[in-house]
Amino acid sequence: MTIRSVLSLLLALAFLAMPVTVSAQNNSEAPGGASDFTLKSKGLEDILKRQKALKEDPQQYGAVPSRPDIPINTLQTGSISDIYRAARSGTNGEVRVSARGPATDVMIQTTGMEWLSLRAGPLRTWGGYLLVATVVLLAVFYLVRGKMRISSGRSGTTIERFNATERFFHWLMAGSFILLAITGLVTLFGRVAIIPLLGKAAYAPIAGYSKFVHDYVSWVFMVSLAVVFLMWVVANIPNKLDWIWIKQGGGFFSKDSHPPAKKFNAGQKIVFWSVILFGTTISVSGLSLLFPFELPLFAKTFGVLNTVGFGLPTDLSPQAEMQLAQIWHAAAGFILMAIIIGHIYIGTLGMEGAAEAMTKGEVDLNWAREHHSEWVKEGTHEVHPHDQPNATPAE
Repeated sequence: MTIRSVLSLLLALAFLAMPVTVSAQNNSEAPGGASDFTLKSKGLEDILKRQKALKEDPQQYGAVPSRPDIPINTLQTGSISDIYRAARSGTNGEVRVSARGPATDVMIQTTGMEWLSLRAGPLRTWGGYLLVATVVLLAVFYLVRGKMRISSGRSGTTIERFNATERFFHWLMAGSFILLAITGLVTLFGRVAIIPLLGKAAYAPIAGYSKFVHDYVSWVFMVSLAVVFLMWVVANIPNKLDWIWIKQGGGFFSKDSHPPAKKFNAGQKIVFWSVILFGTTISVSGLSLLFPFELPLFAKTFGVLNTVGFGLPTDLSPQAEMQLAQIWHAAAGFILMAIIIGHIYIGTLGMEGAAEAMTKGEVDLNWAREHHSEWVKEGTHEVHPHDQPNATPAE
């Protein structure tokens, strides 16, 4: 017999054996008497049945199902959704995982959906409303009041307001905060504002660079915040002149009203302490986010608050700590952004001569007398006479 004859015989035998193999596979049954096709169909049927039940009773979303008409034996149905649903309500005994580190033994963290709903709902909505409302109110105020002019006109003489060191750290803090605000807003509003305009492919690198800038510029903000605090804390301690300034509305509602003030008036002190307090809480919560699970803030804080009557949860998972830190970080950021928008308005459109304090370091002598009369009387600053043509008459 030739080699060709042997190969032909083997191929013929293999061809004859194929129907027998297929028939055997089709007749094989899964444990319990159900075929593989029936098992898969039953699993899908159970999944759809459970989904329908959850729509009827949403409370089952976060609890172990107790309905007897829904089978739970996942080995028979081929579905593991009940196991995950049970884990969602907590696990009994010790959970062992191969990974090591905080939060690795948390199988399902149910408050994640609550965090997502809060972040994408009230936080983003009301935070956006706050910023828009601030801009609109300032625009209306400007249209009604106009720019706050120097009543007696420019004198042609300037007085040193801030030295180079003060201006440097002011702009360092201001610039870093503006970058943090923009990149934070890009992250929070990207899905609803940027992706519909530019698409996901264009937004992806924007989001990536925003995160990079946000993470590293935050250190610049924190350092400059500490330096600004040390430079100006003494001058921003409240005094009796502040109440006079507040009662007169800072002179914003009357063209002839110029309440007395030292180096910083009550309005500037409000901005200063707002920046320090909100900047600090933003920095602390930001550090908690920069170092995940290393700086939990809220469980201990809630415990302290509970001693005075609050009923806040103290048994927080590591993920819940991070989610609360992110919500707090963003909420405080929105408030500080609104305050800074007002501060920028006063320093630019709202008041003549104010911007020169931080751009040139010197202000007109008449401006200083009208807005910081007690500070001028102290006579501890340099006066620089200029040519008379720089002076302008009062309006």
